[in-house]
Amino acid sequence: MALTRNADAVAPIQSSGMFSIWLNRHASTCVGALGRLFRQPFASLMIILVIGVTLALPAAINVVVKNAQTVSESWSNALDFSVYMRRGISESEADGLARLIGQRADIESVDLVTADEALVEFKQQSGFGAALDQLGENPLPHALVVRPDPGNTSASLILLQEEIGNLPEVELVQVDTEWVQRFHAILDIVRKAIAIGSALLGIAIVVVIGNTIRLDIENRREEIEVTKLIGASNAFVRRPFLWTGFWYGLIGGLFALALVQYGLYLLKDPVTRLAGLYQGSIAVVSLGINESLIIVGVAVFLGLFASWTTAARHMRRIEPR
Repeated sequence: MALTRNADAVAPIQSSGMFSIWLNRHASTCVGALGRLFRQPFASLMIILVIGVTLALPAAINVVVKNAQTVSESWSNALDFSVYMRRGISESEADGLARLIGQRADIESVDLVTADEALVEFKQQSGFGAALDQLGENPLPHALVVRPDPGNTSASLILLQEEIGNLPEVELVQVDTEWVQRFHAILDIVRKAIAIGSALLGIAIVVVIGNTIRLDIENRREEIEVTKLIGASNAFVRRPFLWTGFWYGLIGGLFALALVQYGLYLLKDPVTRLAGLYQGSIAVVSLGINESLIIVGVAVFLGLFASWTTAARHMRRIEPR
């Protein structure tokens, strides 16, 4: 029994010792790879600048789309649509129709815009007041501005518009927020373009880091041959280059975040002034924590992937002679 207990006690100590050795080797290699970057500051800075700018481009465009979507959400809530009366409908008949439509449970409010009011507004906004004064009669019809209840769904809104459009007094129903739907469709296209562009830029980062690792391997070729000559495995020799790719990706990703945040800082005051001109307020939406982690994580992954594939390909070609 005593011998059995002793054997059981030795096993975890040996396992813990192996893990400690593995961890110490990786920690030493990690610090050594970072020190090698600092010993080549100019070359390392150029690589980090390329990675940071390359990642910052799609990230910045994504922030712009995110802010545009945030602003357009308030537009989407304005579901008003205009109802134009047929010619010959009197103002009293239009007013009666407005009260009738306003009694519906799915309608929040209905505003009557008479033909005279519409003509005056058109004169003020178009700049053709003198020409319009020459008209013998008002060509504009009476119109209703209908605001549906916010509880309506997309299907109920379509049904509501069809029902009002089928009324005998109604000539045309025009949805005022169709342009918002077009705007969201454009944003969807931009998002897909960002995804495609990000993939291409990711390939560019892999090529840049891979070429840097390849040059580093060639510069250390004799050192690698000596290390293999004394029995080192490809995995052991490859480890410093993997950590180099890790540091390139990590520092480049953090630099990309810094560029995006600085750009948003520069835009804060101009956006505030623009919002003030329209007597409103626009809060610039920045990158969230999850988005920031994704950017840094993608950068680290690209760095590791580029360094691993490059080192694995060249390690097999370098053998001691």
